[in-house]
Amino acid sequence: MTTAQDPFLAQFNVSRETEQTLRAYCALVEKWSPAINLVSRSDLPHLWARHVLDSAQIFALARDTDTPWADLGTGGGFPGVILAIMANGAGWPTPFTFIESDQRKTVFLRTAIREFSLSATVITDRIESATPLGVGAISARALAALPDLLPLAHRHLAPNGRAFLLKGKSAQQEINAARTHWRFDLVIEPSITDPDACLLVLENIDRA
Repeated sequence: MTTAQDPFLAQFNVSRETEQTLRAYCALVEKWSPAINLVSRSDLPHLWARHVLDSAQIFALARDTDTPWADLGTGGGFPGVILAIMANGAGWPTPFTFIESDQRKTVFLRTAIREFSLSATVITDRIESATPLGVGAISARALAALPDLLPLAHRHLAPNGRAFLLKGKSAQQEINAARTHWRFDLVIEPSITDPDACLLVLENIDRA
């Protein structure tokens, strides 16, 4: 019998405990979402395909198991909480910081951290106002166009850090616009969930 988790499990060989934690997290999202709009109502039946799998593809490219990681505009926890759950399941000591300005969502995120014993903290603030973190890795999903996102990533990344940014079909136009004011090394990875989307991996981000 086909289940909603099958596409994810076909891509990622996670432990039974990690799978159970991801299931429990999806249940938590479904419980809280009607009150604070973590994901759209139409997306709730498709959490695994549209959100969990989309978020988890970042984990497959992460190579530093203990570098501090910041997730910008974490919202409902995609990708930040998914990455923290997978890192925890893999035995990585990676400490995560979730930056989210919506207080209701930060309450949700702290609940998830507590319930699933994640190595993570939450900063309730705007990304551009939060104290620079100097982390080795940053992730963001559906947050802003690349020209607006790069100043935020640059603020919180260490000089040798990497940014993992999930982007849609306008990615190339955003890259072209961003290069007007920014220099960066870029690898474009095809999305495993959407043929029109991609995952941008950026290093050596600096103002042009």
